[in-house]
Amino acid sequence: MAIVEVRIDRSKPLREDSATGHNRWHTDLPAIARVRPGDELILETRDALDGQIGPEATIETVAAMDSNVVHPLTGPIHIEGARPGDLLEVEIVDIMPNGFGYTTQSTAFGFLRDFFPDPYLVRWQLGADGAVSEDVPGVRIPTAPFMGVIGVAPDRRLMEIAVMREQAAIERGEFLFPPTEPAGAVPAGPRGQTGLRTGPPREHGGNLDIKQTVKGTRMFFPVFVDGALFSAGDAHFAQGDGEVCGQAIEMCATLTARFTVHKGRAAAEGITQTRFICEEPAAAARRFFVTTGLSLADDGTNYSENATLAARRALLDMIDYLGGRGLDWQQAYALCSVAVDLRISELVDVPNVVVSAFLPLDIFA
Repeated sequence: MAIVEVRIDRSKPLREDSATGHNRWHTDLPAIARVRPGDELILETRDALDGQIGPEATIETVAAMDSNVVHPLTGPIHIEGARPGDLLEVEIVDIMPNGFGYTTQSTAFGFLRDFFPDPYLVRWQLGADGAVSEDVPGVRIPTAPFMGVIGVAPDRRLMEIAVMREQAAIERGEFLFPPTEPAGAVPAGPRGQTGLRTGPPREHGGNLDIKQTVKGTRMFFPVFVDGALFSAGDAHFAQGDGEVCGQAIEMCATLTARFTVHKGRAAAEGITQTRFICEEPAAAARRFFVTTGLSLADDGTNYSENATLAARRALLDMIDYLGGRGLDWQQAYALCSVAVDLRISELVDVPNVVVSAFLPLDIFA
């Protein structure tokens, strides 16, 4: 077994260190390193906003952010022997956090963007015993790092399909960003200009934001191109299921991973999307305060089987509860994004599905 290290210069934004990564997905990106199955890869990553938010950042910094440079990824990494139709297994060996993290709220983004139109910022100090912040005093968020963006390269057909279906959704008036955007793209040139933005997760992985994919998890990605072309970034120190305000506790990190190639398995078994195996660590029992939501709009209209509305109702109720504990609305919204888990409790009792929001009470000092 060999150890392959990919180091980056975090003092520079990705555009000034473009040989180490990319912020668009494309079939034809050149690999920056090669590993064999069984090798250990040590991969340094940048934060989601590519260094725009540091310890001295302010609300004005958040308001001036360039969203076109989000998700600077380190990679791609060529996995020897991986071919289309194979299944790539990625074992998360370790994720080492950096010492600073942040959570922002951006205008016109987030699950409750109509309630929270103003920019906001929480700066976190990260340690082995959790994350604390003077911006949300009295709480400590337990350490649970994972990679927000992780995946392999799409092939040309998947790129074309993604562009068509996402553009069609825009034309229907649905909320999403254009699938491609030349401004801020890395690499520069045709591959960046026509590459897929990293915002949505897709069949090849990407911005999955699954908080359970921590150390010890084994992830499985269908391979679309020769070498698989693995990339990762957007590390999170901790997150609540839902990441509702648009960000978790964002940070730079160092990922250690190992790879196994299962020949022909994706094609043989019809595996077309990401899968993973994880373990829930044994821990002392935790107490939760839980709010619930039904399929009701803000005006009381009942929309049958609408889990989005149910999640919205549960979340707004949780924010009201946190307000009663002395947090202002934006503090409460940020805390929900990094610590509250949205869970589907039932989907069958029409017209009302139930979504529950779980707040762990042990985060309060």
